[in-house]
This record gives sequence, C-alpha cells and structure tokens, in this order.
Amino acid sequence: MITCVVEYVVDPAKLEAFEEFGRRWIALVNEHGGTHHGYFLPSEGASDKAMALFSFPSLAAYEQYRTLFGVHPDFVAADKFRDETGCVIRYDRSFMRPVLG
Repeated sequence: MITCVVEYVVDPAKLEAFEEFGRRWIALVNEHGGTHHGYFLPSEGASDKAMALFSFPSLAAYEQYRTLFGVHPDFVAADKFRDETGCVIRYDRSFMRPVLG
C-alpha cells in the first residue's frame, strides 16, 4: 500500500470552496481504486494549511489513477473548480508507506 499525503496552502477566505473541492476528490479517489482518508482543514494555529491523505494498493494502481487526470471529465471539472475558485494557492505531494502493528 502507498499513501499520498498532499499538503496545501489554501486561501483562508475560501475554505468553503476548498471543502467542496475536497468532497469532489474524495469521491474520485474512492471511485477509481483508492481509499480516501479525508481532508484536514485548519482548526487552530495557521489558517492557511490543509492536507489530504489517500491510499492505493500499490504505486502502479496510483499511476493508473493518474492517467485519468486531464482526460476524464470529472477530473477535469474538479481541477477547473479549484482553478476558478482560487481556493488552493499551492500544494506538495509526498508518498508514504504505513508501519502497521
């Protein structure tokens, strides 16, 4: 299993738009072979940081999911929503593997 950790810098004035953006991607990940663990929004402390965690059974499965970017209409619409609302300023993606008991 591989888990993608996405760290976002978000516009604090556009958190409702970011939540909608997140709901769209949760559905897309879950519909296309992954397990989304949720988006995590600012509560206390820095108000412009957010993150998302989602897993795929393997890096190959994640790469298959990535082939849909820019092609699948729902992926294109989710990216367009992000761009048009300006809710995401920037993001960084890392890949982790779990250590389980």
